[in-house]
Amino acid sequence: MGAAALALLLLLLAPLLWRLWRRGAVPLEPAGRAVLITGCDSGFGHLLALRLHRLGFTVFAGCLCPGGDGARRLQREAASDSGRLRVLRLDVTRERDVLAAKELVLSHLPERGFWGLVNNAGISTFGETGWLSMETYQKFADVNLLGSIRTTLAFLPLLRKYKGRIVFMSSIIAYFTLGNGIYSMTKAAIEKFCDALRLEMKKFGVQVCIIQPGNYARSTKIQPPLSAEEIWSELSEEEKAVYNKEYVQERADFFNSILSEGSIHGSEVVDAMVDALTSPAPKARYMVARLKEKALVLVCALFPTVVMDSVLSYALSK
Repeated sequence: MGAAALALLLLLLAPLLWRLWRRGAVPLEPAGRAVLITGCDSGFGHLLALRLHRLGFTVFAGCLCPGGDGARRLQREAASDSGRLRVLRLDVTRERDVLAAKELVLSHLPERGFWGLVNNAGISTFGETGWLSMETYQKFADVNLLGSIRTTLAFLPLLRKYKGRIVFMSSIIAYFTLGNGIYSMTKAAIEKFCDALRLEMKKFGVQVCIIQPGNYARSTKIQPPLSAEEIWSELSEEEKAVYNKEYVQERADFFNSILSEGSIHGSEVVDAMVDALTSPAPKARYMVARLKEKALVLVCALFPTVVMDSVLSYALSK
């Protein structure tokens, strides 16, 4: 067998060998390791905090509203095991909240140190480009992009010290957009930040993973339905002169129908997050999506832009 043929054979077998090795490798021991999660008020962050606590991790659950229902549910869970699940106020847009979270973690580190940071906090909305104000764009960039970067920079020294993991919540919407370009924009940006960070952290033994869920709108509170009246009332006079109420109603109905089709099985995404934190060989990307959603991503990656634009334009016209 020639060298080229051997190289090709190894390339083809590599994914299978890697999967077999992952299955046989010894999983991580959670006890004595700390993980900080942002956005634990509800959704994936809330579910992950409970799952990691039950697995034996020391969990720092960052909540935007520490007095809210979600935070209180976490506190009730923690009551049975004092000290291993701590709820803290964490608004990722506020530097002082992030630094206070770091001080809390440092003062309550378990014996094996700081193992993981999960950048889960995020917000979403929909609307055509001109419908959204500059203040809205700034808010989304600050929460979804800069908030993750702000938290990562604060905890990077600890992660390097303990050779830990960093997990980022992205979305398949990073590849395309269906009426929520503002959300796509922030997720595409965080993907590129992660790509750079992942390569830079290899020399320190720090693993960087991206979670890419499909439509799990019914599993989270990230995107509540919006009525046409709510959208119309926020439009500028210039936009109202271009778009009539009937068009806004059509767009609202379309997007709300997408939300109503979202999966209720949020545990599937949490499974991927847990694997990213505990696997001896975590994946760089975990795409957790339906087959048709993965097919759409594949079309976006492999076909010319004009093809993707035609597919999305057809979907938007339905």
